[in-house]
Amino acid sequence: MKRVLITGAAGFLGSHLCERFLKEGMYVIGMDNLITGDMRNIEHLMPNPNFEFNHHDVTKFVHIPGELDYIMHFASPASPIDYLKIPIQTLKVGAMGTHNLLGLARVKNARFIIASTSEVYGDPLVHPQTEDYWGHVNPIGPRGCYDEAKRYQEAITMAYHRYHNLETRIVRIFNTYGPRMRLNDGRVLPAFIGQALRGEDITIFGDGSQTRAFCYVDDLVEGIYRLLMSDYALPVNIGNPGEITIKEFAEEIIALTGTDQKVVYKDLPQDDPKQRQPDITKAKEILGWEPKVSREEGLRITYDYFRSLPNDRLYEEANHRGFEGFSGGK
Repeated sequence: MKRVLITGAAGFLGSHLCERFLKEGMYVIGMDNLITGDMRNIEHLMPNPNFEFNHHDVTKFVHIPGELDYIMHFASPASPIDYLKIPIQTLKVGAMGTHNLLGLARVKNARFIIASTSEVYGDPLVHPQTEDYWGHVNPIGPRGCYDEAKRYQEAITMAYHRYHNLETRIVRIFNTYGPRMRLNDGRVLPAFIGQALRGEDITIFGDGSQTRAFCYVDDLVEGIYRLLMSDYALPVNIGNPGEITIKEFAEEIIALTGTDQKVVYKDLPQDDPKQRQPDITKAKEILGWEPKVSREEGLRITYDYFRSLPNDRLYEEANHRGFEGFSGGK
């Protein structure tokens, strides 16, 4: 049985990856320090004899007994509300955490994949974004802790690949959504749905003309799986190229939820990207991958999930409200 270590396992994306690799017949070791993850995301996996969970911070030395075939480093705050609140931890998990796990991969002779991000492109001057674009990033701005952590993560991963001949993969993840996102994590989709469910005004930062392209989580997981199993070491964009403005997206959410709140506008946060759309030519050619789930279908599934949550989940973490509608993050 193949064995895979997945860091960030209790997060939104990590929990879906754990499910997928269990379905692939692998023994899954989930690891998370729960600084932003939530055990409720993986509690349904705990009875599975092929799943184990380690509560551990990957910025500390990581020891896993036995063989490992794959290491998937998906531990990191990934939403603006998190990495603006805990910038040092965000930088440490991208730098020290990646270093520790690359060392483990070398010892175990395991294939290694990192979760990079479209944020390495910053506020892009090229549209749509291709993998050979080097980006337009403010390293000392408030978002720099996340953007530069991920850029460093890519650099050290390629260094291990070239110097130690380690098998490595780099996935650049664009905006992703689906069940198990935190309603109040500061990302635009759960923010809008949460506001609709609570009967609050829909908050847009800026004039709403900035664009995003949203990929349903099942599509993303399929792309990640194919990349891990491929023999391609350079970065690959995985995302849905269906671009939409934030204003149009707010209108879609209002139509979906059948609510009649008004839309209110606030100042755009510093360095918030104006455009975000993946060029997925490489993913199509190398992996034979492209997204299958329409935004209409994915939003319906996600809305049904949020609507099923108890009221205490709907209103928890109210102190995060000031960031709702922020359009960044994955």
